[in-house]
Amino acid sequence: MLRRFLPVAAVLTIVSALPAAAAPILLHATLTGSQEVVTPPALPVVTSAFGSADFVLNDAQTQLSFTATIFGIDVTGFQSADPGDNLVAAHIHASAPPGSNAGVRWGFFGAPDNDINPDSLVVTPFASGIGGTFISIWDAPEGNGGTTLAAQLPAILAGLSYINFHTVEYPGGEIRGQIQVVPEPTSLLLFGSGAALLARMRRRRNRTAA
Repeated sequence: MLRRFLPVAAVLTIVSALPAAAAPILLHATLTGSQEVVTPPALPVVTSAFGSADFVLNDAQTQLSFTATIFGIDVTGFQSADPGDNLVAAHIHASAPPGSNAGVRWGFFGAPDNDINPDSLVVTPFASGIGGTFISIWDAPEGNGGTTLAAQLPAILAGLSYINFHTVEYPGGEIRGQIQVVPEPTSLLLFGSGAALLARMRRRRNRTAA
């Protein structure tokens, strides 16, 4: 029986042309002190604090909501006796890759406070221990210095933004995390299906040529 196979380029075209359902975009950041970039004479960051943040960009790309949980930073000023670990500000910065600094594009705790239209911040300190959870939304019209979410989305989606928590001891930032897009399961499935199809085609061609 004669079997006909599509060229590789045709298969790739078909896979890429499959309709993708509209879905929110998921992003994630892991916060550590080692990601902070300091310029002398600032002290190098030596901290046991850490955290993580999960973001959701809605279908219309008009809201970037997130939940961040941090450990080892006093979010109330009363969780520890050490004033150095007190949280003074928290922001999203852009546009900068890992190893570089950028300006504040949206502040949600302390100054500047750009979470105002509306104010969505909810801070839940840990009942015991040092740290807490932050929930908020970067809405479309909000931004620091006249910018907006829409203006910063290219940098955010390209992995050129980071979330930063600043303390008394480290005013430049004690823990920082680069914000990265989480691969969409549907995209991974399509890519895997396309790769598997191409592999099967190559095996069949090799058997035919043998």
